[in-house]
Formats: sequence, C-alpha cells, structure tokens
Amino acid sequence: MSEIAVRMEHVSKRFRKGELHDSLRDLIPALTGRILGRSLDHDALRREFWALQDVSFEIRKGESFGIVGANGAGKSTMLKLISRIMKPTSGSVEIHGRLSALIEVSAGFHPDLTGRENIYLNGTILGMSRREIASRFDEIVEFSGLADFLDTPVKRYSSGMYARLGFSVAAHVNPDVLIVDEVLSVGDYVFQRKCVERMKEVIRSGATVLFVSHNLKTVTEFCQRCLLLERGRMLMTGSPTEVIQSYMNSTRVSHNEDHAKPVTISSVRARTVNGESVRFESGETVWIDVEVTAREFCQKLAVVLFVTDESYYDVFNTSTERLGCGSFNLDPGDTFICSFELRLNFANGTFHLNVAAYRYDTETEYDRWESGSSIYVGSANDVRGAVNCFPKVVKHEIVKANAPTPGLEEQTLVRGLSDIDAEEDS
Repeated sequence: MSEIAVRMEHVSKRFRKGELHDSLRDLIPALTGRILGRSLDHDALRREFWALQDVSFEIRKGESFGIVGANGAGKSTMLKLISRIMKPTSGSVEIHGRLSALIEVSAGFHPDLTGRENIYLNGTILGMSRREIASRFDEIVEFSGLADFLDTPVKRYSSGMYARLGFSVAAHVNPDVLIVDEVLSVGDYVFQRKCVERMKEVIRSGATVLFVSHNLKTVTEFCQRCLLLERGRMLMTGSPTEVIQSYMNSTRVSHNEDHAKPVTISSVRARTVNGESVRFESGETVWIDVEVTAREFCQKLAVVLFVTDESYYDVFNTSTERLGCGSFNLDPGDTFICSFELRLNFANGTFHLNVAAYRYDTETEYDRWESGSSIYVGSANDVRGAVNCFPKVVKHEIVKANAPTPGLEEQTLVRGLSDIDAEEDS
C-alpha cells in the first residue's frame, strides 16, 4: 500500500481570460479561423495565463501539510485540482483514500430547509451516508450549539449561526484526506477555539490534512511541512518556520535605497539566542539588529524602532537616544550597528518591525523602513488585543441570591467593634 496520500507531478493549469466578440463581423472570422484550424492570434495568446506552472510535491499519509502564498498565488486553483473540480492542463494529480474538503462551509445549505434537514443534506453532499450522519447527528448538534434552533429554517439564521452549523457538519466527516481552506475563523471567539481543537483531533486520528490559510499562526500550529507558492510557481517546501520566514521576507514592504539620501537603513532582522526567526512566544526575549549606512557626513543621529500590529496601528516605539545611548555621527561609508533587546509582552498575532534614521533636534527623518521585518507571536494564554498582561484569576466564587445576610446581633457586634477601634485611635 502506498504511503503517499497526495501526489502532484509537474502540474500546470492554464486559463484564458475570455474571448470578446462585440459584433457579428468579429464573430464570423473567429469561427472561420477555428474551423480552418488557424493558430491563435497574438491577442488570444496574450489573454492566456498560467495559474499553476510545473508544481510537484508529495504529502505522506497522516501528515499535515500547509500551503501559503499571497492572493493570486494559485492556492485555490491547486485545491480545485486536488478536489477534482477541475483537470490540469498538464501533469497528474493522485489522491489515495477518501477525500473531503472544508472550503466553503454551508455551501450546500438550502435556505428554506430547517437546520435538522440541512445537516442531512450537507452531510450527503460531503460524501457521508445517511447512517453515518444519523450516528453523528447528536455530536454535530452539540458542537454547533444550535439545538434550540434546529427546526428553524436556516434563512432565519444569522451569518454566524449559518457558518457554525456548516462547520459542525463538515468537521464530523471522517475522510482519509481533508482539505481545509480558511474556515477556522467562523463564528465567535469561543467557537473558533472549538474549531481549532476539533481540527487537532482530526490530525491526531491519522487523517492527512492539506491546510491553506493566510493565518500564519494557525499554519505553524497545525502543519509539519509547508509549501510556498508565488504566481503559480512553487518556490520552496520545508518546515513551517523556514517557509513562513521566506514568505514574510518576500511580502515585506520593499525598501528603496535612494542614493540621494545621506543616510540609509541597510538591514533589519529579529532573532533569539538560537538565531534569526519569525516565530516567538509571548514574553520571550528578542533582539532586533539594525544597520544604518551613511553616504555623507551626518551628525546627531538616532535609530527609532516602532512596532505595529496587523492593522498597522503603532503599539510600541523607542529609540537609541531615548534609551540613553545618546546621538551618533557618521562619516561617508560608515555603518552604525545596534541591537535592541525587547521582551515581547504581546498577545497572539503578527507584528511588523519598523525602523527610522532620525535626528531629534531638527526633527529630520533621513530614512524609514516600513515592515523591515515581520514576526509572529504566539501565547499559551487565551489573550486578545495587542499586549499580554499575563493575567491570572486569583479568586472566583458564586454568591447565592438567597444567601443569609448578617443578623441584627452580628451587625451590632461589628458596629461595636468599630466604635472601640475608633476610641483607641483617638
């Protein structure tokens, strides 16, 4: 028996943007050309584009495999080929075992049917037998948390309820190969945690999981290996840390070295004691290395570091001068090297490290590198927002509404003790 669950060999997929014939005068020559076997004209060739080009990889049985890349990289096309929704233009795709996909949750729902009826409908579309659905029906309902609305037509559901029911059905399919595409963010925060835990159970059960997401935190949590796509081409495969670091570097905002600038920032990187990295734990110590190079003589310089969140909101900033290092001068050709040591008291999320070469007394910014480096911070705590205050619950109790209140004698005693204390103080 093959140990390979998914194999793609030299797969390419070509699309044509469309042929537009605005008049009968244009349509007749086009049809005549096809009948006579004429070659495509240059305009037709220009309308063609390759969504995937010569992609090859293998996924072993029981492996969780991630695919990352920017919008338009070809991820959705690849999933459609693996799901057999489309055929490749060239190359071959092999799937060994029963395949199911969590791509568009609730895509098979009928708005006029109840939640109960749609569980059976959607489960059948996903490849489950009626017996399988019946055996897992109670688990699906309990997972969704929608038992009170089970006999209500889903057209009356909110968008969150709709998504929760759809994921609950899809998450209880037990395939050999499972494709997951950006569906772990449905519902509220509590339900999202349930989705993540459910996916971990699927992985532990031995299923092969092909995971596609822009959420790099989730990719690093789930995947053993990753593939990086860019404009339809496979750039690399490797560990999640290696691939995500390469992806972040490729999507980093470009820094144009303007030769007219007297000072430029030449390098920004984040590292731990083990070397350069993109993944850190909340509370971990990180060093930010910065290099600034001068083309002309400049004086009273400082390096400013500011950190922004995923929405590019400024959550932290400091500088060499404000930290007591004073300003520095550079002659032409000199390079200033510094390292900021930070404790990452950030919550879960992706953060961007931005750097500027600045002179405070004249308020002159010589150079700025936006998103000079991007890092992901994870946390064992379920904390949200920008910062991690490392919270603890130090007391929790329930006070019953009918709990006895202090009697008249107890109140008098307390009042009397207070009076004695007051007399002693006086």
